[in-house]
Amino acid sequence: MTELTTERLTLRPWTPADREPFAELNADPEVMEHFPSTLDRAGSDALADRIETRMAHQGWGLWVVEAPDGRFAGIAGLNPVPPEVRSLLRGTPPVEVGWRFARWAWGHGWATEAATAAVRHGFYMLGLVEIVSFTATGNLRSRAVMERLGMTRDEADDFDHPALPVDSHLRRHVLYRLAR
Repeated sequence: MTELTTERLTLRPWTPADREPFAELNADPEVMEHFPSTLDRAGSDALADRIETRMAHQGWGLWVVEAPDGRFAGIAGLNPVPPEVRSLLRGTPPVEVGWRFARWAWGHGWATEAATAAVRHGFYMLGLVEIVSFTATGNLRSRAVMERLGMTRDEADDFDHPALPVDSHLRRHVLYRLAR
C-alpha cells in the first residue's frame, strides 16, 4: 500500500497499534463535535476495519497520520463519497478528501499538510479530475482547511445530509470542490 510523506508528516497504512489512539480520538466530544456522535471502542474498531479494507482493495484511502515525533496524530486521505451523498452531487463520481485529528494535534497546520499530500496523490497518481470535501455548515475549522487547499464553494451545491435527522443541527452541509 502507498505511503505518503510531507515535510513533517508521514501518511501510512494502518497497524494494530493504531486502534487505541483512533478510539481515543473518536471518543473525544470536541473532536467529534461536527459528527452525529462520538464512537465507543466497538464503533471505532468497525470504522477502522472499513477503512483498512478499502485501503487493501484500492491501495489508497484514509491513511494514519504520524506526527513529526512518530505519534498517531489522526487520519487523512481520500475516500469515495458515500452513495447516499453521491446521488446529490453533480459531475463525476466524486472522491472526497477528509481528515480527523486528535485535539493535541490541532493548530500545527497538519490537517492542511496531510490533505494537500492526499490531494496531490489523487490528482497525479490516481488521475482524479476532481476532489470534493464536505462538512456541516458550522465546522469552521474544516472549512478553513478546505479553503487553504484551494477548494471553492458554490452555495448551490450545499445539501442536507440524508443520513442525518431532519431536525439535526448538523444536517445542512457545505460542499467544496477542487479540480485538477
